Amino acid sequence: MKRRDFLIQTGIVSLGTGLLCPEVFAQQSMHAKRNEFMDEKVLIIGAGVAGLYAAYILKAKGVDVQLLEATDTYGGRLAKLSGFADYSLDLGAQWLHGKKNLIGEWIKKSSTKIVQDAMSPQYWFKDQLLTKLPKSLDIFQGKQLPDVSYAAFARMKGYGQKYAQIVEGIAGDYGAAADRLSVYYTNKEFETWTSGEQDYRFRETFFDFIDQEIASKVKDNITVNAPVASIDYSGKDIRVMTKDNQVFDAQKVIITVPITILQSGDIQFYPPLPQEKVGAFQKIGMDAGMKVFLKFSKKFYGQYILGGKISAAYIDDSVAKNTQEHVLFAFVMGKQAEYLTNLGTDDAIVRELLVDLDSMYQGQASANFIQAYVQNWSTQPFIRGAYSYSTVGMGNARNLAAVPIENRLFFAGEAMNTNGHHQSVHGAAETGLQAAEAIMYK
Repeated sequence: MKRRDFLIQTGIVSLGTGLLCPEVFAQQSMHAKRNEFMDEKVLIIGAGVAGLYAAYILKAKGVDVQLLEATDTYGGRLAKLSGFADYSLDLGAQWLHGKKNLIGEWIKKSSTKIVQDAMSPQYWFKDQLLTKLPKSLDIFQGKQLPDVSYAAFARMKGYGQKYAQIVEGIAGDYGAAADRLSVYYTNKEFETWTSGEQDYRFRETFFDFIDQEIASKVKDNITVNAPVASIDYSGKDIRVMTKDNQVFDAQKVIITVPITILQSGDIQFYPPLPQEKVGAFQKIGMDAGMKVFLKFSKKFYGQYILGGKISAAYIDDSVAKNTQEHVLFAFVMGKQAEYLTNLGTDDAIVRELLVDLDSMYQGQASANFIQAYVQNWSTQPFIRGAYSYSTVGMGNARNLAAVPIENRLFFAGEAMNTNGHHQSVHGAAETGLQAAEAIMYK
Protein backbone atom coordinates (compact mmCIF):
# COMPACT_ATOMS: atom_id res chain seq x y z
CA MET A 1 0.00 0.00 0.00
CA LYS A 2 1.25 3.49 -0.81
CA ARG A 3 0.06 7.07 -0.76
CA ARG A 4 -3.41 7.08 -2.31
CA ASP A 5 -4.25 3.52 -1.27
CA PHE A 6 -3.58 4.47 2.33
CA LEU A 7 -5.26 7.85 2.07
CA ILE A 8 -8.38 6.43 0.48
CA GLN A 9 -8.59 3.68 3.10
CA THR A 10 -8.36 6.23 5.88
CA GLY A 11 -10.74 8.63 4.16
CA ILE A 12 -8.27 11.46 3.81
CA VAL A 13 -9.04 12.00 0.14
CA SER A 14 -11.81 10.98 -2.21
CA LEU A 15 -10.81 10.54 -5.83
CA GLY A 16 -12.67 11.52 -8.95
CA THR A 17 -13.85 8.77 -11.28
CA GLY A 18 -13.14 10.30 -14.69
CA LEU A 19 -10.36 9.02 -16.87
CA LEU A 20 -7.56 11.10 -18.26
CA CYS A 21 -8.55 11.40 -21.91
CA PRO A 22 -6.49 9.04 -24.11
CA GLU A 23 -5.98 11.92 -26.55
CA VAL A 24 -3.39 13.44 -24.25
CA PHE A 25 -1.20 10.40 -24.64
CA ALA A 26 1.89 11.60 -26.45
CA GLN A 27 1.69 9.37 -29.49
CA GLN A 28 -1.86 10.44 -30.22
CA SER A 29 -1.04 14.12 -29.93
CA MET A 30 1.19 13.68 -32.98
CA HIS A 31 -1.89 13.55 -35.21
CA ALA A 32 -2.93 17.11 -34.38
CA LYS A 33 -2.25 19.67 -37.08
CA ARG A 34 0.88 21.62 -36.29
CA ASN A 35 0.96 25.37 -36.81
CA GLU A 36 2.43 25.61 -40.32
CA PHE A 37 4.32 28.76 -39.33
CA MET A 38 6.06 26.98 -36.43
CA ASP A 39 9.65 27.39 -37.58
CA GLU A 40 10.87 28.95 -34.36
CA LYS A 41 13.55 27.62 -32.03
CA VAL A 42 12.47 26.39 -28.61
CA LEU A 43 14.74 26.32 -25.56
CA ILE A 44 13.80 24.12 -22.62
CA ILE A 45 15.31 24.90 -19.22
CA GLY A 46 15.76 21.67 -17.29
CA ALA A 47 16.02 18.05 -18.45
CA GLY A 48 13.73 16.45 -15.91
CA VAL A 49 10.64 14.55 -17.01
CA ALA A 50 8.65 17.66 -18.01
CA GLY A 51 11.52 19.01 -20.10
CA LEU A 52 12.38 15.67 -21.66
CA TYR A 53 8.78 14.98 -22.60
CA ALA A 54 8.25 18.44 -24.07
CA ALA A 55 11.42 17.99 -26.12
CA TYR A 56 10.28 14.55 -27.25
CA ILE A 57 6.97 15.94 -28.53
CA LEU A 58 8.53 18.96 -30.23
CA LYS A 59 11.36 17.04 -31.87
CA ALA A 60 8.93 14.44 -33.22
CA LYS A 61 7.11 17.27 -35.00
CA GLY A 62 10.32 18.65 -36.49
CA VAL A 63 10.70 21.63 -34.16
CA ASP A 64 14.23 22.93 -33.49
CA VAL A 65 14.55 22.26 -29.77
CA GLN A 66 17.41 22.40 -27.27
CA LEU A 67 17.46 21.53 -23.57
CA LEU A 68 19.73 23.29 -21.08
CA GLU A 69 20.41 21.11 -18.03
CA ALA A 70 22.15 22.53 -14.96
CA THR A 71 23.72 19.23 -13.84
CA ASP A 72 25.91 16.70 -15.62
CA THR A 73 23.02 14.36 -16.43
CA TYR A 74 19.32 14.27 -17.24
CA GLY A 75 16.32 12.94 -15.32
CA GLY A 76 15.79 15.60 -12.66
CA ARG A 77 14.29 13.92 -9.60
CA LEU A 78 14.53 10.56 -11.35
CA ALA A 79 17.83 8.79 -10.81
CA LYS A 80 19.10 5.28 -10.23
CA LEU A 81 21.96 3.62 -8.37
CA SER A 82 23.58 0.36 -9.44
CA GLY A 83 25.93 -1.76 -7.35
CA PHE A 84 24.43 -1.18 -3.91
CA ALA A 85 22.30 -4.33 -4.17
CA ASP A 86 21.82 -7.02 -6.80
CA TYR A 87 19.21 -4.78 -8.42
CA SER A 88 19.18 -1.06 -9.26
CA LEU A 89 17.66 1.44 -6.83
CA ASP A 90 15.33 4.29 -7.73
CA LEU A 91 16.94 7.18 -5.88
CA GLY A 92 14.03 9.48 -6.66
CA ALA A 93 10.54 8.82 -7.96
CA GLN A 94 9.74 5.10 -8.11
CA TRP A 95 5.95 4.66 -8.13
CA LEU A 96 3.55 4.90 -11.02
CA HIS A 97 0.46 6.35 -9.35
CA GLY A 98 -2.32 4.72 -11.33
CA LYS A 99 -2.39 3.50 -14.93
CA LYS A 100 -4.99 5.92 -16.30
CA ASN A 101 -2.48 8.52 -17.42
CA LEU A 102 -0.11 9.09 -20.30
CA ILE A 103 2.78 7.18 -18.68
CA GLY A 104 0.49 4.28 -17.80
CA GLU A 105 -0.84 4.17 -21.35
CA TRP A 106 2.70 4.24 -22.71
CA ILE A 107 3.75 1.35 -20.48
CA LYS A 108 0.90 -0.76 -21.87
CA LYS A 109 2.43 -0.35 -25.33
CA SER A 110 5.97 -1.14 -24.17
CA SER A 111 7.82 -4.16 -22.78
CA THR A 112 8.25 -2.48 -19.39
CA LYS A 113 7.11 -4.62 -16.45
CA ILE A 114 5.30 -3.11 -13.48
CA VAL A 115 3.82 -4.76 -10.40
CA GLN A 116 0.92 -3.56 -8.29
CA ASP A 117 2.13 -2.35 -4.91
CA ALA A 118 0.10 -4.07 -2.21
CA MET A 119 2.08 -3.30 0.92
CA SER A 120 0.51 -3.86 4.32
CA PRO A 121 1.09 -0.92 6.68
CA GLN A 122 2.29 -1.10 10.26
CA TYR A 123 2.11 1.75 12.75
CA TRP A 124 4.66 2.57 15.44
CA PHE A 125 2.23 3.76 18.09
CA LYS A 126 2.82 4.14 21.82
CA ASP A 127 6.02 2.08 21.63
CA GLN A 128 4.49 -0.86 19.82
CA LEU A 129 3.94 -1.96 16.23
CA LEU A 130 0.29 -2.27 15.26
CA THR A 131 -1.45 -3.37 12.07
CA LYS A 132 -4.44 -1.19 12.93
CA LEU A 133 -4.68 2.04 14.87
CA PRO A 134 -6.98 2.12 17.91
CA LYS A 135 -8.65 5.25 16.57
CA SER A 136 -9.61 5.58 12.90
CA LEU A 137 -8.06 8.30 10.78
CA ASP A 138 -11.19 8.89 8.71
CA ILE A 139 -11.67 12.31 10.25
CA PHE A 140 -11.43 14.08 6.89
CA GLN A 141 -13.95 12.01 4.97
CA GLY A 142 -17.10 13.72 3.74
CA LYS A 143 -16.46 16.87 5.74
CA GLN A 144 -16.45 20.56 4.93
CA LEU A 145 -12.75 20.85 5.52
CA PRO A 146 -11.15 24.06 6.79
CA ASP A 147 -7.98 25.53 5.36
CA VAL A 148 -5.74 24.53 8.24
CA SER A 149 -2.70 22.29 8.47
CA TYR A 150 -2.87 18.55 8.99
CA ALA A 151 -1.36 18.94 12.43
CA ALA A 152 -3.84 21.63 13.46
CA PHE A 153 -6.81 19.67 12.12
CA ALA A 154 -5.75 16.52 13.95
CA ARG A 155 -5.61 18.49 17.19
CA MET A 156 -9.01 20.04 16.47
CA LYS A 157 -10.46 16.54 16.10
CA GLY A 158 -9.01 15.27 19.35
CA TYR A 159 -5.99 13.41 18.04
CA GLY A 160 -3.43 14.17 20.69
CA GLN A 161 0.33 14.04 20.76
CA LYS A 162 0.35 10.25 20.65
CA TYR A 163 -0.89 10.42 17.05
CA ALA A 164 1.52 13.17 16.02
CA GLN A 165 4.08 10.89 14.34
CA ILE A 166 1.38 9.02 12.43
CA VAL A 167 -0.03 12.31 11.14
CA GLU A 168 3.54 13.38 10.33
CA GLY A 169 3.95 10.20 8.31
CA ILE A 170 0.81 10.91 6.31
CA ALA A 171 1.95 14.47 5.61
CA GLY A 172 5.43 13.19 4.79
CA ASP A 173 3.97 11.11 2.00
CA TYR A 174 3.02 14.43 0.44
CA GLY A 175 6.57 15.69 0.93
CA ALA A 176 5.54 18.07 3.71
CA ALA A 177 5.63 18.67 7.42
CA ALA A 178 2.23 18.18 9.04
CA ASP A 179 2.08 21.80 10.21
CA ARG A 180 2.59 23.12 6.64
CA LEU A 181 0.29 20.91 4.55
CA SER A 182 -3.24 22.19 3.94
CA VAL A 183 -6.11 19.81 4.64
CA TYR A 184 -8.48 21.78 2.41
CA TYR A 185 -6.31 22.30 -0.66
CA THR A 186 -4.78 18.82 -0.55
CA ASN A 187 -8.22 17.24 -0.51
CA LYS A 188 -9.59 19.66 -3.10
CA GLU A 189 -6.78 18.99 -5.55
CA PHE A 190 -6.93 15.23 -5.22
CA GLU A 191 -10.67 15.24 -5.82
CA THR A 192 -9.67 15.91 -9.43
CA TRP A 193 -7.30 12.93 -9.50
CA THR A 194 -8.19 10.69 -12.45
CA SER A 195 -5.17 8.41 -12.71
CA GLY A 196 -6.49 5.46 -10.70
CA GLU A 197 -6.21 4.35 -7.11
CA GLN A 198 -3.51 1.68 -7.33
CA ASP A 199 0.22 2.28 -7.17
CA TYR A 200 2.76 0.27 -9.14
CA ARG A 201 6.47 -0.43 -8.89
CA PHE A 202 8.84 -1.13 -11.76
CA ARG A 203 10.63 -4.45 -12.12
CA GLU A 204 13.66 -2.43 -13.17
CA THR A 205 13.52 1.30 -12.34
CA PHE A 206 11.33 4.24 -13.26
CA PHE A 207 14.48 5.97 -14.48
CA ASP A 208 15.14 3.12 -16.93
CA PHE A 209 11.69 3.52 -18.44
CA ILE A 210 12.09 7.28 -18.94
CA ASP A 211 15.63 6.80 -20.23
CA GLN A 212 14.73 4.15 -22.78
CA GLU A 213 11.39 5.50 -23.97
CA ILE A 214 11.87 9.28 -23.88
CA ALA A 215 15.36 10.53 -23.01
CA SER A 216 17.06 8.29 -25.57
CA LYS A 217 15.21 10.15 -28.33
CA VAL A 218 16.43 13.62 -27.27
CA LYS A 219 19.89 13.03 -25.75
CA ASP A 220 21.55 14.79 -28.67
CA ASN A 221 19.48 17.88 -27.91
CA ILE A 222 20.67 18.23 -24.30
CA THR A 223 23.43 20.61 -23.20
CA VAL A 224 24.55 19.58 -19.70
CA ASN A 225 26.37 21.63 -17.06
CA ALA A 226 24.48 24.70 -18.23
CA PRO A 227 22.73 26.29 -15.23
CA VAL A 228 20.71 29.29 -16.37
CA ALA A 229 21.41 32.68 -14.82
CA SER A 230 19.02 34.92 -16.74
CA ILE A 231 16.21 34.98 -19.27
CA ASP A 232 15.76 38.23 -21.21
CA TYR A 233 12.49 38.32 -23.12
CA SER A 234 12.45 42.08 -23.74
CA GLY A 235 13.41 41.80 -27.41
CA LYS A 236 12.18 39.97 -30.48
CA ASP A 237 14.25 36.94 -29.53
CA ILE A 238 14.51 35.54 -26.02
CA ARG A 239 18.10 35.52 -24.79
CA VAL A 240 19.08 32.92 -22.20
CA MET A 241 22.43 33.25 -20.46
CA THR A 242 24.04 30.53 -18.34
CA LYS A 243 26.12 31.09 -15.23
CA ASP A 244 29.30 30.63 -17.26
CA ASN A 245 28.12 33.26 -19.77
CA GLN A 246 27.04 30.99 -22.61
CA VAL A 247 24.30 32.67 -24.64
CA PHE A 248 21.37 30.92 -26.33
CA ASP A 249 18.68 32.65 -28.38
CA ALA A 250 15.21 31.31 -29.09
CA GLN A 251 11.69 32.45 -29.86
CA LYS A 252 10.01 30.28 -27.22
CA VAL A 253 11.27 29.06 -23.84
CA ILE A 254 9.83 26.35 -21.59
CA ILE A 255 10.96 26.62 -17.96
CA THR A 256 10.77 23.29 -16.12
CA VAL A 257 13.00 23.84 -13.09
CA PRO A 258 11.72 22.84 -9.61
CA ILE A 259 9.54 25.39 -7.83
CA THR A 260 12.33 25.92 -5.27
CA ILE A 261 14.56 27.34 -7.99
CA LEU A 262 11.87 29.77 -9.13
CA GLN A 263 11.27 30.78 -5.52
CA SER A 264 14.96 31.45 -4.91
CA GLY A 265 15.34 34.01 -7.68
CA ASP A 266 18.41 32.21 -9.01
CA ILE A 267 17.11 32.79 -12.52
CA GLN A 268 16.70 36.49 -13.26
CA PHE A 269 13.97 37.55 -15.68
CA TYR A 270 14.13 40.71 -17.80
CA PRO A 271 11.67 42.32 -17.57
CA PRO A 272 10.72 40.94 -14.14
CA LEU A 273 7.86 38.47 -14.06
CA PRO A 274 4.47 39.82 -12.94
CA GLN A 275 4.28 40.10 -9.18
CA GLU A 276 1.17 37.93 -9.15
CA LYS A 277 3.16 35.08 -10.68
CA VAL A 278 6.14 35.57 -8.36
CA GLY A 279 3.76 35.53 -5.40
CA ALA A 280 2.17 32.32 -6.69
CA PHE A 281 5.59 30.64 -6.78
CA GLN A 282 6.06 31.46 -3.10
CA LYS A 283 2.72 29.94 -2.07
CA ILE A 284 3.51 26.49 -3.45
CA GLY A 285 5.24 24.32 -0.89
CA MET A 286 8.32 22.15 -1.39
CA ASP A 287 10.17 20.91 1.67
CA ALA A 288 13.36 19.01 2.32
CA GLY A 289 13.32 15.34 1.41
CA MET A 290 15.63 12.35 1.26
CA LYS A 291 15.65 8.61 0.73
CA VAL A 292 18.10 6.63 2.85
CA PHE A 293 18.64 3.03 1.74
CA LEU A 294 19.62 0.57 4.46
CA LYS A 295 20.87 -2.90 3.55
CA PHE A 296 20.55 -5.67 6.14
CA SER A 297 21.70 -9.28 6.43
CA LYS A 298 18.15 -10.45 7.09
CA LYS A 299 14.62 -9.10 6.95
CA PHE A 300 13.21 -8.27 10.36
CA TYR A 301 10.95 -5.37 9.35
CA GLY A 302 7.52 -4.91 7.79
CA GLN A 303 6.65 -3.64 4.33
CA TYR A 304 5.52 -0.15 5.26
CA ILE A 305 6.05 1.34 8.71
CA LEU A 306 4.53 4.68 9.68
CA GLY A 307 5.23 6.70 12.80
CA GLY A 308 8.97 6.57 13.35
CA LYS A 309 10.52 9.34 15.39
CA ILE A 310 13.35 10.10 12.96
CA SER A 311 11.70 8.95 9.74
CA ALA A 312 7.92 9.00 9.64
CA ALA A 313 7.94 6.22 7.04
CA TYR A 314 10.11 3.17 6.31
CA ILE A 315 9.43 1.17 3.15
CA ASP A 316 10.65 -2.22 1.94
CA ASP A 317 12.51 -1.45 -1.28
CA SER A 318 12.80 -5.10 -2.33
CA VAL A 319 9.11 -5.42 -3.20
CA ALA A 320 8.64 -6.35 -6.89
CA LYS A 321 12.38 -6.97 -7.36
CA ASN A 322 14.03 -10.25 -8.26
CA THR A 323 16.36 -10.29 -5.28
CA GLN A 324 17.37 -12.21 -2.20
CA GLU A 325 18.78 -9.09 -0.57
CA HIS A 326 17.12 -7.04 2.13
CA VAL A 327 16.89 -3.30 1.52
CA LEU A 328 14.69 -0.93 3.50
CA PHE A 329 14.57 2.78 2.82
CA ALA A 330 13.68 5.67 5.06
CA PHE A 331 11.35 8.09 3.30
CA VAL A 332 12.23 11.25 5.20
CA MET A 333 10.37 14.48 4.51
CA GLY A 334 9.76 17.93 5.95
CA LYS A 335 11.18 18.81 9.35
CA GLN A 336 12.64 15.35 9.87
CA ALA A 337 14.63 15.73 6.65
CA GLU A 338 15.75 19.19 7.75
CA TYR A 339 16.90 17.75 11.09
CA LEU A 340 18.89 14.96 9.47
CA THR A 341 20.41 17.30 6.89
CA ASN A 342 21.62 19.58 9.66
CA LEU A 343 23.56 16.69 11.22
CA GLY A 344 26.10 17.34 8.49
CA THR A 345 27.25 13.85 7.45
CA ASP A 346 25.74 10.73 5.93
CA ASP A 347 27.17 8.62 8.77
CA ALA A 348 25.33 10.73 11.33
CA ILE A 349 22.09 10.40 9.36
CA VAL A 350 22.42 6.62 9.20
CA ARG A 351 23.17 6.35 12.93
CA GLU A 352 20.00 8.24 13.80
CA LEU A 353 17.88 6.02 11.58
CA LEU A 354 19.37 2.82 12.98
CA VAL A 355 18.59 4.00 16.51
CA ASP A 356 15.02 4.73 15.40
CA LEU A 357 14.62 1.25 13.91
CA ASP A 358 16.33 -0.39 16.89
CA SER A 359 13.64 1.06 19.15
CA MET A 360 10.98 -0.67 17.05
CA TYR A 361 12.77 -3.96 16.43
CA GLN A 362 14.72 -4.63 19.65
CA GLY A 363 18.13 -3.70 18.28
CA GLN A 364 17.90 -5.81 15.14
CA ALA A 365 18.67 -2.91 12.82
CA SER A 366 22.17 -2.31 14.17
CA ALA A 367 22.81 -6.03 14.60
CA ASN A 368 22.02 -6.81 10.96
CA PHE A 369 23.17 -3.60 9.28
CA ILE A 370 25.49 -3.97 6.26
CA GLN A 371 25.64 -0.61 4.47
CA ALA A 372 23.67 2.51 3.59
CA TYR A 373 23.25 5.04 0.81
CA VAL A 374 21.89 8.55 1.42
CA GLN A 375 20.16 10.38 -1.42
CA ASN A 376 19.44 13.81 0.00
CA TRP A 377 17.46 15.79 -2.54
CA SER A 378 17.49 18.79 -0.22
CA THR A 379 21.20 19.36 -0.79
CA GLN A 380 21.13 18.98 -4.57
CA PRO A 381 21.79 22.59 -5.63
CA PHE A 382 19.41 22.54 -8.59
CA ILE A 383 16.62 20.56 -6.85
CA ARG A 384 16.52 21.58 -3.14
CA GLY A 385 13.69 19.41 -1.95
CA ALA A 386 11.31 16.54 -2.63
CA TYR A 387 8.20 17.62 -4.53
CA SER A 388 5.54 20.30 -4.34
CA TYR A 389 2.60 20.27 -1.95
CA SER A 390 -0.40 22.42 -1.10
CA THR A 391 0.14 24.98 1.64
CA VAL A 392 -2.38 26.67 3.91
CA GLY A 393 -3.73 29.72 2.07
CA MET A 394 -2.40 28.58 -1.29
CA GLY A 395 -5.52 29.53 -3.26
CA ASN A 396 -5.11 29.21 -7.04
CA ALA A 397 -1.32 29.52 -6.91
CA ARG A 398 -0.67 26.58 -9.23
CA ASN A 399 -2.88 28.06 -11.94
CA LEU A 400 -1.21 31.47 -11.66
CA ALA A 401 2.26 29.94 -11.62
CA ALA A 402 1.57 27.93 -14.77
CA VAL A 403 0.19 30.77 -16.92
CA PRO A 404 2.46 31.50 -19.94
CA ILE A 405 3.97 34.96 -20.37
CA GLU A 406 3.19 36.66 -23.70
CA ASN A 407 2.84 33.23 -25.32
CA ARG A 408 6.65 33.13 -25.25
CA LEU A 409 7.62 31.88 -21.80
CA PHE A 410 5.97 28.62 -20.72
CA PHE A 411 6.15 26.96 -17.32
CA ALA A 412 6.07 23.20 -16.75
CA GLY A 413 7.00 20.65 -14.10
CA GLU A 414 5.03 18.75 -11.47
CA ALA A 415 4.44 21.89 -9.39
CA MET A 416 2.69 23.47 -12.38
CA ASN A 417 0.20 20.64 -12.78
CA THR A 418 -3.29 22.02 -12.24
CA ASN A 419 -5.40 18.86 -12.52
CA GLY A 420 -4.40 17.25 -9.22
CA HIS A 421 -1.54 15.21 -10.69
CA HIS A 422 1.30 17.17 -9.11
CA GLN A 423 3.80 15.13 -7.05
CA SER A 424 3.88 12.52 -9.82
CA VAL A 425 6.03 11.70 -12.81
CA HIS A 426 3.03 11.49 -15.10
CA GLY A 427 1.86 14.87 -13.77
CA ALA A 428 5.20 16.40 -14.75
CA ALA A 429 4.97 14.79 -18.18
CA GLU A 430 1.46 16.18 -18.65
CA THR A 431 2.72 19.72 -18.16
CA GLY A 432 5.53 19.15 -20.65
CA LEU A 433 2.99 17.95 -23.17
CA GLN A 434 0.73 20.93 -22.50
CA ALA A 435 3.59 23.39 -23.01
CA ALA A 436 4.69 21.71 -26.23
CA GLU A 437 1.17 21.68 -27.63
CA ALA A 438 0.62 25.31 -26.63
CA ILE A 439 3.70 26.25 -28.64
CA MET A 440 2.81 24.18 -31.68
CA TYR A 441 -0.92 24.67 -32.00
CA LYS A 442 -1.68 28.17 -30.75
